[in-house]
Amino acid sequence: MFTGIVEEVGSVREIVHGSMSIRLSISCIKILDDVSIGDSIAVNGICLTVTDIGTGCFSADVMPETMRKTGLEKLKIAERVNLERALRLSDRLGGHILTGHIDGTGTIIGRTEEGNAIWLTIQAPDEVLKYIVMKGSVALDGTSLTVAYTDNRAFKVSLIPLTAEKTNLGSKRAGDKINIECDVIGKYVEKLTKGYNGRQSGKKDISTDFLRENGFI
Repeated sequence: MFTGIVEEVGSVREIVHGSMSIRLSISCIKILDDVSIGDSIAVNGICLTVTDIGTGCFSADVMPETMRKTGLEKLKIAERVNLERALRLSDRLGGHILTGHIDGTGTIIGRTEEGNAIWLTIQAPDEVLKYIVMKGSVALDGTSLTVAYTDNRAFKVSLIPLTAEKTNLGSKRAGDKINIECDVIGKYVEKLTKGYNGRQSGKKDISTDFLRENGFI
């Protein structure tokens, strides 16, 4: 589990390509403190397992499913990446609860400045947008942010100067792809209200008609 509070911005040192996967080597400093092989580190919001630790870097294997669902396949050498170690139970939860399992990718279609803030507009597919809630939480490249606007095509977030400086989001431009993880609570609520694929033991989906039939409205 993670919080979306980026601890360090590292850089891609090496990418070794397999037939459908890659092995990443990430240069960093702070993240390596108290990290062992087998630990989890979020790289641009993606939970990866540390498979090797070197001088000033760590390595992780990225499997085909992760390649399909995230923007890691587009990484380049020396590209800046957001890094966060796994949450400890004694830590403050400064952001929101994240799993490091990406729901999909979006495309930045707008970047504007307003006073000390940077507005990013992200176009996302329907299967992602349905979980985006006004004033709710969303993680972009592993950074916990608040949704400031949403419609049926895109959503917006606003970056304070510290977020722009301490993450890779400050350097993002229109056309860039970005990893999106929606608030996990919404996904569980959807699953529980619909039942198991909507067919669990003959139970009905919760709807206006269902609530009326059972005296709730």
